[in-house]
Amino acid sequence: MAEIVRMPKMSDTMTEGVIAKWHKKVGDTVKSGELMAEIETDKATMDYESFNEGVVLHLGAKEGEAVQINGILAVVGKKGEDFKELLASSSQTKTAATGGESETSQNKETAVAEQVDTSNIKAELVLMPKMSDTMAEGVIAAWHKKVGDTVKSGELMAEIETDKATMEYESYHTGTVLYIGAKEKESIPVNGVLAIIGEKDADWKTLLKSSQQTEAPKEEKSASTPAASTTPTSQSSSSSSSQPSNGRLKASPLAKKMAKDLGYDISKIEGSGDQGRITKRDIENFKPGASASKESGAAVALPSVVGEESFEEITLSQMRKTIARRLSESKFTAPHFYLTMEINMDKAVEARKSINEVAPVKISFNDFVIKAVAAALRQHPDVNVSWLGDKIRKNHHIHIGVAVAVNDGLVVPVVRFADNKSLAHISSEVKNLAQRAHDKKLQPSDWEGSTFTISNLGMFGIEEFTAIINPPDACILAVGGIKETPIVKNGQVVPGNIMKVTMSCDHRAVDGAVGSAFLKTLKGLLEDPVRILI
Repeated sequence: MAEIVRMPKMSDTMTEGVIAKWHKKVGDTVKSGELMAEIETDKATMDYESFNEGVVLHLGAKEGEAVQINGILAVVGKKGEDFKELLASSSQTKTAATGGESETSQNKETAVAEQVDTSNIKAELVLMPKMSDTMAEGVIAAWHKKVGDTVKSGELMAEIETDKATMEYESYHTGTVLYIGAKEKESIPVNGVLAIIGEKDADWKTLLKSSQQTEAPKEEKSASTPAASTTPTSQSSSSSSSQPSNGRLKASPLAKKMAKDLGYDISKIEGSGDQGRITKRDIENFKPGASASKESGAAVALPSVVGEESFEEITLSQMRKTIARRLSESKFTAPHFYLTMEINMDKAVEARKSINEVAPVKISFNDFVIKAVAAALRQHPDVNVSWLGDKIRKNHHIHIGVAVAVNDGLVVPVVRFADNKSLAHISSEVKNLAQRAHDKKLQPSDWEGSTFTISNLGMFGIEEFTAIINPPDACILAVGGIKETPIVKNGQVVPGNIMKVTMSCDHRAVDGAVGSAFLKTLKGLLEDPVRILI
């Protein structure tokens, strides 16, 4: 189901965010934790990591445009999902909520402000951000600052364990840590006081007391106003990597992406951030040659690989749709089993050479296979069958379907009564059908009514493959190329021309023994082509 991604509140004074750069575009797939955008606040440009998974269906603003806090940043859902109603309902809800309760909320906040005046206190509350859509509280996994420490904007302040992952929290304030809201392993509810940062001698106790007095009105507001559900996701700008003591690298998502794009080994880069954290500036200043020189004494300059991701979506032709439907039905409804056999084509090679000296048309090995298959089917009528759901049709005629590749897919024109036709007749007919297939001039009568199908990829150098049954036929023969292979003949190793064939059988209609007997006969006919003429 599609979800709206709203502009998070990335600092206490932030009212809107400007899209500095999108790392995802409409149609892209995004995963939870992936870098989605760079957002410029009133204090810094921060990385925004997605908490949603799916396809980006809509972007709320272009690069350089501003989005208000809780405004629509993006919509993420399933590919092709209709999100227009979601956008419309979101707009109506926001209008109703802000219009109906804004006056009440302002009155409550004004009343609280009159009780405790904090305007002259040079300190600011740091609230527990909402780091995932389902997060209700955060557990302090580790503090990287303690009371009395100086902290700068962008410095790592704490690691917070949410219901989905342990995230790093970077400070948006600069000053002295005056108060910490919980010890390590203790939890703080979303919007609870995480810390207080300000001037060293600021009256933080009064500020904390004021916060506690306004807690109840804020809870009421969050319960009735949808905007409260998208409180700060400022941690999205920080990396999900852990301390070096945990064996994982400390780097921001943007730094990791830049290093990957530039082909840098990020483990070789020294971080200038808090506790060695690698930042965007470190990637920009990194010189691969200098790093390699320090380690091995020999400078290695890594080339910058520049590429552009692109794709196009092609509308399916009616032929491709039909192929997909029919073969999917065949593969998932017919229980396929496969029989493979090697055939010595030495005599067939000699026979083809001799026949082509006098034949009116050039005879191919595929023509030999068609003729041999037709002759074998005459001896094994139990293979020349069709599956019709509640019955099996045993065909007394032999119509061989020959798979032909065309630009839009695959067609299977039919050589009718193939057992009664000569090699020259089969060759001429197959050539004619193939040409008409490429010219898109085949008629339904040309591709309907096959009782057995042959698919030959030998001319492409394919030695062996399996094919999907062409319904309602019960079998299809996959023919590979002829390869010169060492074979044992009369106790000696000699070169031989070997061709592999694999027959796919529908086990509902043809059993293994029946299929094996058919292949044995086919092998005998091709290894001694004179027998085909009998």
